[in-house]
Amino acid sequence: MANMNPRVRVLVIAAAALAVVGALVWFLSVRYWSEPVTPVPLPPPGELHQPQRISTPGPTPPASDAPTPESPPASPAPTPATTAPSPSWPPPEGWQPPATPTPAANLPAGALVIPVAGVRAEQLSDTFTQSRSEGRAHNALDIMAPRGTPVLAAADGRVVKLFYSKRGGITLYQLGPDERTIYYYAHLERYADGIHEGQVLRRGETLGYVGDTGNSGAGNYHLHFAIWLVTDPKRYWDGENVNPYPLLVKK
Repeated sequence: MANMNPRVRVLVIAAAALAVVGALVWFLSVRYWSEPVTPVPLPPPGELHQPQRISTPGPTPPASDAPTPESPPASPAPTPATTAPSPSWPPPEGWQPPATPTPAANLPAGALVIPVAGVRAEQLSDTFTQSRSEGRAHNALDIMAPRGTPVLAAADGRVVKLFYSKRGGITLYQLGPDERTIYYYAHLERYADGIHEGQVLRRGETLGYVGDTGNSGAGNYHLHFAIWLVTDPKRYWDGENVNPYPLLVKK
């Protein structure tokens, strides 16, 4: 090899190195593939597409949080305030107005509170029979008062509906203790704070404020107050009209 051409000597050495590397690779391959392979079990079919949840241990609570024998039992959580029951009007099928000796139509004169604060009986005008647009009868009493004057419950009774209509604007329907008489307040500017359906109002209690909502006309501040006796329990907004005027004026 000493007499070998240097160029040939480099080629021989390179060939020998490649042979050694090839032999080593062959040996390792044979050893790897000769070892047995342990199969990995597959999950059930239903779990193949389920995302895996990785649970991580939470922080260890401090020792002071652990209960001790001397610690008093935890106080129960406060019970939330019970909300007022929703109104049960209209009543169930088959309901009939209860017989009562004193429906609104038979109440004595002056039995009701004038439903606008500060208004005296002599200031009232009987507008019950006046005509209105579309050939309608008024069937109500208009009580004039400045904007924002408190509107009072004319009698005891439960609020069965808070409603906004094109004609009446902001309105309130109150059912009297006889479960038959409806007291209707319309054109309110707003309700008194806290007023809600199902609430029992007491005679003289503020329920809202005089306004000009609905078809009252801008700046024509007054309360449209009406009374009727329900004849169909499914139509609490309709019934036999009663003139409020003689019930508010002591005559």
